[in-house]
Amino acid sequence: MPLTNPLSIQELFDDNLEALKLSWLGGQAGANGVIVGDAVSAADQIGHLNLIHPGRIQVFGHEEVSYLGHISEQSRLAQTRELVAGKPPALIMAQSLQAPPFIISVCNEHGIPLIATPLPSAQVIDYLRVYLSKKLATRVTMHGVFMDVLGVGVLITGESGLGKSELGLELISRNHGLVADDAVEFARIAPNMVEGRCPPLLQNLLEVRGLGLLDIRAIFGETAVRRKMRLKLIVHLVRRKTLEENYERLPLDQQNEEVLGLPIRKVVIPVEAGRNIAVLLEAAVRNTILQLRGIDTLANFMERQQRAMGEE
Repeated sequence: MPLTNPLSIQELFDDNLEALKLSWLGGQAGANGVIVGDAVSAADQIGHLNLIHPGRIQVFGHEEVSYLGHISEQSRLAQTRELVAGKPPALIMAQSLQAPPFIISVCNEHGIPLIATPLPSAQVIDYLRVYLSKKLATRVTMHGVFMDVLGVGVLITGESGLGKSELGLELISRNHGLVADDAVEFARIAPNMVEGRCPPLLQNLLEVRGLGLLDIRAIFGETAVRRKMRLKLIVHLVRRKTLEENYERLPLDQQNEEVLGLPIRKVVIPVEAGRNIAVLLEAAVRNTILQLRGIDTLANFMERQQRAMGEE
């Protein structure tokens, strides 16, 4: 089941303390407040001060502070009420700006974290949008071997005993890279992007029947492992009987499998004695690369066939 990790302002503060040179100005009572949302809406979680967007981190730059300093006391009170009603997870004062006393007072009274940074507001917003997209990403763990094959993230799945790990080992020997074996953590980090990585406990390890656990990095070197890859293709291994009973030999429509709400290209390869599955998988990856470039071999063949039939 996909999971979204909650993110507190204290965690955001701690994670970005050095990079953004953060410091507390007030409202620390609200440090355990949680940011809601997901990676797809990361851009909506933070921005310049704008009361039209409630529930997001509001960033103050020179323009915002100057604006608040020039409006009437009555308007300032109304703006403050709107700001509090919008329940922002935190306020950030950028460019080492001095926070207006009434902002500090409001943050302390309502437990709204008030944080300072010397960096420009636009830089802070861009940095935290990327950070939030990763931290708020919806995640799921899938069983299989995740590989970098010709620069394409490929998840090898299939029934137990079909040789997924042995195939991964052969691909590594052919200069491709291992991301994860057995358990792969996938996160949707953007509207059209799913990224996979290995759980820390299993990093660099591949389990092969008869050999046990292999440290791929120690055996094959640094270039044989990858920290993360974007998922572009799923290669599903099946027995010949399963293929004949459940799959078309030449599917007319592209096969997909949904991962975290995104359709991922899928290829089904039958496993039997004498077949070089590594070569077939590499061919599937090369064909996927062509499809991503807009070249559809099956569609081209059908068009060629129709022309031939029309000429008869």
